[in-house]
Amino acid sequence: MTKGNINVSVENIFPLIKKFLYSDHEIFLRELISNATDATLKLKHLTNIGEAQVDYGNPKIEVKIDKENKKLHIIDQGLGMTAEEVEKYINQVAFSGAEEFLEKYKDSAKDSGIIGHFGLGFYSAFMVAEKVEIISKSFKDEPAVHWICDGSPEFTLEETTAKTDRGTEIILHIAEDSTEFLEENKIRELLTKYNKFMPVPIKFGTKTETLPLPEDAADDAVAETVEVDNIVNNPTPAWTKAPSELKDEDYKAFYHELYPMQFEEPLFNIHLNVDYPFNLTGVLYFPKLANNLNIEKDKIQLYQNQVFVTDEVKGIVPDFLMLLRGVIDSPDIPLNVSRSYLQADGAVKKISSYITKKVADKMVSLINENREDYDKKWNDIKIVIEYGMISEDKFFEKSDKFALYPTTDGKYFLWNELEEKIKLNQTDKDGNLVILYATNADEQHSYIQSAKDKGYEVILLDSPIVPHLIQKLESTKEKISFARVDADHINNLIKKDEPAISKLNETEKETLKKNVEESINDKKFTVQLEDLDSNDAPFTITQPEFMRRMKDMQATGGGGMFGMGSLPEMYNLVVNSNSEFATKILANENADEKSSQIKYALDLAKLSQNLLKGKELTDFIQRSYKQLEK
Repeated sequence: MTKGNINVSVENIFPLIKKFLYSDHEIFLRELISNATDATLKLKHLTNIGEAQVDYGNPKIEVKIDKENKKLHIIDQGLGMTAEEVEKYINQVAFSGAEEFLEKYKDSAKDSGIIGHFGLGFYSAFMVAEKVEIISKSFKDEPAVHWICDGSPEFTLEETTAKTDRGTEIILHIAEDSTEFLEENKIRELLTKYNKFMPVPIKFGTKTETLPLPEDAADDAVAETVEVDNIVNNPTPAWTKAPSELKDEDYKAFYHELYPMQFEEPLFNIHLNVDYPFNLTGVLYFPKLANNLNIEKDKIQLYQNQVFVTDEVKGIVPDFLMLLRGVIDSPDIPLNVSRSYLQADGAVKKISSYITKKVADKMVSLINENREDYDKKWNDIKIVIEYGMISEDKFFEKSDKFALYPTTDGKYFLWNELEEKIKLNQTDKDGNLVILYATNADEQHSYIQSAKDKGYEVILLDSPIVPHLIQKLESTKEKISFARVDADHINNLIKKDEPAISKLNETEKETLKKNVEESINDKKFTVQLEDLDSNDAPFTITQPEFMRRMKDMQATGGGGMFGMGSLPEMYNLVVNSNSEFATKILANENADEKSSQIKYALDLAKLSQNLLKGKELTDFIQRSYKQLEK
């Protein structure tokens, strides 16, 4: 029997492991199963290249709970360890077996899926165990060994005849403060969370399966049942396969495997697969998002060689794609590092750029393959595309090929199609193309109708980040501007060289303006007289484009340096000086009656803008009923 001290560079590594190595103690199971997976995949590689003259078979990893004796067992059928290897890989903590193995077989082992980077992984066991045993038998013709350590730097190592089959068994004597890890539900939860897609089958107990009845079975025949291994993982998830091997239903089935509580089908998926200048595989899904910016649940999951790492993928995945779902798997992303490290890491930056490009390319192919289907899905994916356009310049540069601009009539235009459609009618007297838009087709219906009456197209931009998108488009495209249909009277939104005809002289206009201002007496409204068509509404409420856009931007984050959060609500009250109502106001010599008529007209204008609420709305309804009684 050998006794000795573990060769570590500090006096006692175990308190440090317990306190600092991982923030969450449950990680120990991920680490130990990852090591067992490594040992199994190493053996597979060595048998493939002829270095291990053994029958690889169909190995699995088994997790067993011995609640009575407070023990947890992790058993693999991998390559095992000799006494010399235990000494080297367990006692000399400075070495990482996986890293050395990769170095030795770096050319042939490149694609074998060996995890590596788990240098201190084994010692995470001491976060939950007061004593750890290793019983291991190598695939080489050498005796099995038994290693025991009680959490101090001291260990014992001796030969044993207790194990005759190849592989390693780790036995954790669970500490009193960690007995939750002796509960079946807790272990099943961890296996599902971290090891659901590990590349080697993981057995956790058994389950009963019913055998199918033969075709000629009697009507009263009872099907036989059999106890089988309960394999808790899927060793070959969709992202590990080539796209040519998968059908649409396979991708959908995998989506529901990832997110069992999602009942809606994803709209489409993007299969990621790159091996230069970094390794990355994965499948991303576009769920039905509409205008939902909530990314708190069912997020993208990050794996390293099929080991779950985290679903906090900020810094690896571009912000706008945090709205998607799915899996990213890369051996080039370290398992336990700070977010600041990730953001500075060169490989991570390349991965982020690659994913952005891949999504843009997918959008182009989708719209080219089936434009009609793409149009139908636009409202469910637009929030991702629009967010990408304002946050990623390279994505924005490609967006003209796939970003759509729907009209209030339900037509969908690419940017060049929209320009072609409206340039003749919606170019103002200064040569600027004015794009009219609405954010709510119902609330802004009357304004939309006024624009349509002039033959203008009105696009519907109703996602919460529209103000930012508009600013991006106006700052990057030449001689274009956006105007919301209720930002001013339609005549002022697209100014043409058309002379205005006025029924009133300047004195009458001044009197009319004074009458209106005195009657409404509200600083929120700036009265503005316009010589409009006599059939146009007498009063129209508009909100200046700049002011409203800045407030909208502030509401969704932004607003620039102006501190727009404190901007007051301000509106223009456009008074049609050519309307019959204007003439009637001027002619009425009863001041009270005149004021009442103006207030009533203002209420009607407010009602059209959904601004009449509370007591004002109640009073308006009561006045309206009294009018009916006259």
